Amino acid sequence: MSGPPAHLAAATRAWLARVLRPGERVVTAEVLGGGWTSDMRLLRTTERELVLRSFTAPFFRRHAPGLLTREADVLRLLDGSGIPAAQLVAVDPTGAHCAAPSLLMTRLPGTLRLGARRDTDRGTAPALADLLTRVHGLRVDADDRPRAYQAWTGPERVAVPPGTARPGLWRRAVAVIDREPPAYEGRFLHRDFHPGNVLFTPEGRVGGVVDWVETSWGPADLDVAHCATALALLHGPDHGLAFADLYEAAGGVLTAAPDDHLYWRLLDALAFAPDAERVATPWRTMGRTDLTPQLLTDRLEHYVAALLDRYGTRATTA
Repeated sequence: MSGPPAHLAAATRAWLARVLRPGERVVTAEVLGGGWTSDMRLLRTTERELVLRSFTAPFFRRHAPGLLTREADVLRLLDGSGIPAAQLVAVDPTGAHCAAPSLLMTRLPGTLRLGARRDTDRGTAPALADLLTRVHGLRVDADDRPRAYQAWTGPERVAVPPGTARPGLWRRAVAVIDREPPAYEGRFLHRDFHPGNVLFTPEGRVGGVVDWVETSWGPADLDVAHCATALALLHGPDHGLAFADLYEAAGGVLTAAPDDHLYWRLLDALAFAPDAERVATPWRTMGRTDLTPQLLTDRLEHYVAALLDRYGTRATTA
């Protein structure tokens, strides 16, 4: 819903007045959907369109200084790199000036493509793979590298979906990641790369990549794994399985060791258990009402089984 800038908190309006160009002012403010970690607003000014990202939930507000400072640094680094990312306008990582910790950036063209399977078949997934190879190919000086990747689960943290008929499958999957991480060649990672963070123009071209707060240095396999899991949840396990092949066809390089590749794939997939539907909440607000909790739980289990079958231990029913 679009409305006058008075819908913004007074402290935020005052901060915007200070960081915008001389004579520039906000005309309308519109709530944007599609995210679950932060509140997003489209600001139309007298000169351009900007996006205001604010962390309001207690957990993310607590971590906002690190998240927003990292995103601001990455946006500065990407400026002029050829990667289609927003340009940083201003950042208030602690909320010292705004009503909440916030980052202001330019708006990128395009919208999300989270629709039916035919959207993937028309070329969305290959475009994602091509874009990810470009992100991983970004050369940065050692001093400019982002932090090392952080795992989002571990063998002791995986929660098996309740009521599963295949507990043995989950035990096998957890056993795969119960080891030291494989050696890897470090790459510049988006770290939260998936269809919900990539904008497409009406012509089907990539308009931009958003949400750089988790940017890290780590294995290309991990970024590929995260996008693959999202595709499996959105469109079915086969689409998740196929993404690594699309990435390599686009020129990307993954580990040659199947056991190591399986480690990274499952390290990501198991982080979605047992409540894969939690991350799909914004997808449903964008029209994917078919993504019920049961459907997502089933897709995740079938995807884990397919990974074990293709790359490592053969999955069987316990």
